[in-house]
Amino acid sequence: MAQPLGIEYMRRRLNDKRPRVDLRYSYYEAKNSLNYLGPVIPRELLVYKAVLGWSAKAADALADRLVFHTFEDDNFDLVGIYNMNNRDILFDNAVLSAAISSCCFIYISPDEDGFPRLQVIDGGNATGKLDPITGMLTEGYAVLRRDDMNHPELEAHFLPGSTVYYERGRQKPVVRTNIAPYPLLVPIIHRPDSRRPFGHSRISRACMTLQQQALRTLLRSEVSAEFYSFPQKYVTGLANDAEFEGFRAAISSFLSFTKGDDGEEPKLGQFTQQSMSPFTEQLRTIASLFAGETGLTLDDLGFATENPSSADAIKATHENLRLAARKAQRTFGSGFLNAGFLAACLRDNFAYRREQLYLTRPRWEPVFEPDAAMLGMIGDGAAKINRAVPGYFGKSNLRTMTGIEAES
Repeated sequence: MAQPLGIEYMRRRLNDKRPRVDLRYSYYEAKNSLNYLGPVIPRELLVYKAVLGWSAKAADALADRLVFHTFEDDNFDLVGIYNMNNRDILFDNAVLSAAISSCCFIYISPDEDGFPRLQVIDGGNATGKLDPITGMLTEGYAVLRRDDMNHPELEAHFLPGSTVYYERGRQKPVVRTNIAPYPLLVPIIHRPDSRRPFGHSRISRACMTLQQQALRTLLRSEVSAEFYSFPQKYVTGLANDAEFEGFRAAISSFLSFTKGDDGEEPKLGQFTQQSMSPFTEQLRTIASLFAGETGLTLDDLGFATENPSSADAIKATHENLRLAARKAQRTFGSGFLNAGFLAACLRDNFAYRREQLYLTRPRWEPVFEPDAAMLGMIGDGAAKINRAVPGYFGKSNLRTMTGIEAES
């Protein structure tokens, strides 16, 4: 086994990755700053804070459709471990955090009775060295608690068979041994590949660039709206000694003008009123690019395009989102299985082998819930297939397709 890289290396690694995670969370929470590029708008008008929730929509649209159901052939009762750890919040927390930061971690620790506790840590507070074959960590590091100034107060260094805790103000670290064959920190990764084993964020660079363009468009439209609301007017042929105050003239209900020095009568006029249409069209174009990048539709981003669609039409327009969700189910399911495996080792105080869980498979709820028409089509199809191949469809696979529990 390779020598550990050490906690100092892990600290530097986390400090290097953390700003990228914080940046994506700022876009998710609509707290990102506006990068205005042009010199036209005065500084006084840049105080307008334009915000958009498109990045949050991109992450939530995927995370909300990933609902974990159970483990099939659960020989080690992994579902029982997750049920004892508030599974509904745990799974949703892990899925959303991984979608935002590309990777989150499940931290496993024993409670007072030795039963495993599971806690989700975001990618900005944990890191490690990944085994690309098993998807486990060979060494891990996490900041478990921070102070008000965001400085680490409690850190943990994870190694196979032990977890070392470093608390600020304490002279010596606390070492807690365990029976698990891997560190008790398991990554949950969104869209990993061989070059980026810790995955890709749902909020990509393209998403952030397009959101910046949309924010600049909103800023320009807001400034232009002032001129749109109060178009500029002019008067010619006014006497040189005539008293004229532009603001009072703009709000007054009665105006009185004297003739010019040469007897010319004053003439009033108004400049062509500025149109807001270019900004609307530009924002719609940017929204189309953002929708194509994330697998959403213009309706998802607030641009109504047509009447409400059926379940089939919604599924067809979200085909890219459906494929992304199926991909995420595979990678997230593997991470939840790994975390359950280590938790079972801790619960039973026995070092199981990872190969012993080869029969256990994660099961998810359908990405798109079927409506009544779709249920009828599934029923007709299942009946026809069962006539050709008796017993091919049963309660289990129909539950997977429909998401509806069968009566006992």
